[in-house]
Amino acid sequence: MATTVRKTARKTATKTTRKATAKTTGKTAGASASAKRSLGLPSLGDLGKLVSRLKLPGVDVAAIVDSQRKDMEALAEANRQAYEGIKALAQRRNEILRAALVEWQEAMKDVTGKDALSKNADRARQGVKKAIDSVRELAEMEAETRRKAWKVVQDRFQENLANLQNLLKPK
Repeated sequence: MATTVRKTARKTATKTTRKATAKTTGKTAGASASAKRSLGLPSLGDLGKLVSRLKLPGVDVAAIVDSQRKDMEALAEANRQAYEGIKALAQRRNEILRAALVEWQEAMKDVTGKDALSKNADRARQGVKKAIDSVRELAEMEAETRRKAWKVVQDRFQENLANLQNLLKPK
């Protein structure tokens, strides 16, 4: 009898917990979704207008907003260059794989014959050399892509440092 009472109590407690969790989860999800919809994220222009209304003395809001805009543009350009580089890298890799498959198919045609062993050994050496050259080419493409994207970010950083030095100069 005591075992039956405990089982019934456990079932009731589990059902109650599930209902409470479902209600809480539903309320939380609904509240956060409505908060995101009602608040929204302001653009840099909106923030600039808001700060300019405050009329802070000695603060050039337009310069700050312009600087932030340039930072975002630099990041976008770095991302674009990285994307283009990765895309070119993938295309080149696919070209290399296609060429390797064609060569492999040609090699399979000449598998038999009296001088097949020497031909296959020579093809294997050429294949290894070609694979090493291809890996080197892909690595160089990847490094160049990384260098170009980083250069954009680095140039913008240098501009920011120059602007900061100008602001810190005594007048």
